[in-house]
Amino acid sequence: MTNHILIVGASSGVGESLLRSLIEQGHQVTHLSRSADKVPAVSGARGVVWDAVKEPFPAECLPERLDGLVYCPGSIRLKPFTRLREQELRDDLDLNLLGAVRTLQAVSEPLKRSDRAAVVLFSTVAVGTGMPFHASVAAAKGAVEGLTRSLAAEWAPAIRVNAVAPTITDTPLAGRLLNSDEKRQTAADRHPLKRIATPEDIADAVRWLLTGNSLVTGQVLQLDAGLSELRLL
Repeated sequence: MTNHILIVGASSGVGESLLRSLIEQGHQVTHLSRSADKVPAVSGARGVVWDAVKEPFPAECLPERLDGLVYCPGSIRLKPFTRLREQELRDDLDLNLLGAVRTLQAVSEPLKRSDRAAVVLFSTVAVGTGMPFHASVAAAKGAVEGLTRSLAAEWAPAIRVNAVAPTITDTPLAGRLLNSDEKRQTAADRHPLKRIATPEDIADAVRWLLTGNSLVTGQVLQLDAGLSELRLL
């Protein structure tokens, strides 16, 4: 069954992997990306340049009906709490939460015209598992988790709303945290499964939430190689 999916943030990493996999499965995709030179050239997908923080939502790019929305933008600001500036907290909140809110409000009507609509937002393992220096992103993504559950209740039964909470993933966003063999091994060793997530790992789970199961809503799916729940002695 062909769906029309909107992806915000498909220029690299998980968003790009998801875009390509959805196209391979025969779905239609419209994707919004901030930089024109980073919009992936994928046959069968329509790309639109949009900055989720600075620009009004480009409503003219929307089809009459949408079957799914994925909001991918995120940040990794690691900093001691006492050194965080208020503007940095606002910036993280604006990108992670308010950008998603703007998008959701803009696409609510096209989603309601579908009989199988689903939304997937992005959180982080750092919300449910306290980690030093993650205060800004954990606060912003914690708000996303609250939005996920509230909106899932408000939009049921017409639209399913879920989130994924990945651990560190091998994407350009996390590049400076994984830019040596030593850093990569240290990051992998923190996880019970002793591995780092790939964009394909996360994209597979997002695609399942979009198109693979019609019973799941209001959930935050932990994609963390066991980090949040398991302690190995």
